[in-house]
Amino acid sequence: MSTTALKPKPQVPVPQVPPGLVAPPPTEKLQQAGGAKNYKGFVAGVFSGIAKLSVGHPFDTIKVRLQTTDTSRFKGPLDCLVQTLRHEGVKGIYKGATPPLVGWMFMDSIMLGSLSVYRRLLNDNVFSPRRAAQEQKRLPVVGHAIAGTMAGWTVSFLAGPVEHIKARLQVQYSVDKSKRLYSGPIDCLQKTYRNHGVKGLYHGLSATLLFRTFFCFWWGTYEVFTEAFKQNTNLSTPAINFWAGGLSAQVFWITSYPSDVIKQRVMTDPLGPERKFPRWRDAAKAIYRETGWKGYWRGFVPCILRAFPANAVALVAFESVLRALPE
Repeated sequence: MSTTALKPKPQVPVPQVPPGLVAPPPTEKLQQAGGAKNYKGFVAGVFSGIAKLSVGHPFDTIKVRLQTTDTSRFKGPLDCLVQTLRHEGVKGIYKGATPPLVGWMFMDSIMLGSLSVYRRLLNDNVFSPRRAAQEQKRLPVVGHAIAGTMAGWTVSFLAGPVEHIKARLQVQYSVDKSKRLYSGPIDCLQKTYRNHGVKGLYHGLSATLLFRTFFCFWWGTYEVFTEAFKQNTNLSTPAINFWAGGLSAQVFWITSYPSDVIKQRVMTDPLGPERKFPRWRDAAKAIYRETGWKGYWRGFVPCILRAFPANAVALVAFESVLRALPE
């Protein structure tokens, strides 16, 4: 037998994937991040969406109602919560939950899955082009921020109709279903499409794209917080995911909240001839004209209270499922 056959094959160094939200652990090889491995980000995103909805929807209902009504209806978030529970029960704070229950599973799947792809593409082709037998550099924070914005724009084309239907259901205040314009999400979807077509379903898309541009702050700071906790604490990986996810979500909402108020006003604007805001800029001007700068921050308290627990739990669910999925 030839002795050369017994010699072990030389090990060729393989570039490493930069660590971060949806990348594999540093010990895995870069080539594993491409191809079939991308499915993990999409599958784990489904579980992220379910966790986010379960924790965050009641806060979201209060937020949307405050954003789309004047100060004469609700004195503040607590008054809105009390009135909703008193007149509509617990079901009231979960009103409009069906569209995001289905939608967020797909939305988070597309957002987090595409985020994984964009981060890999940016690292391979922009920030650290692959060269044979050379180690990959870490994707810089700006790379995570750019990937976040790109993922936000990508998911907007699914999020737009979902959030549009959700918002219209959330501002139906009548307890008697027979007095509501829409009996449920399917009815709302059918009536909107029947009367206004696809354009009606995508009402508010430009405002949605504007809002999700601020995802750069979310995923950029998620990387910053994650690395800070890794280097300066002894927290477990799930704990790091929890704290980094919650804190980065709060940074995102602080920077993006005015654009969300504008988006909600556009999405709850009547369709057809009685439409008030043909463009998101018209809604922005109307908010300032009605209540000044404070109008851009109406409903901020329930939003910021929701941001930490909902997104912290969602990121823990996402990362946990990501690690548990087979290669």
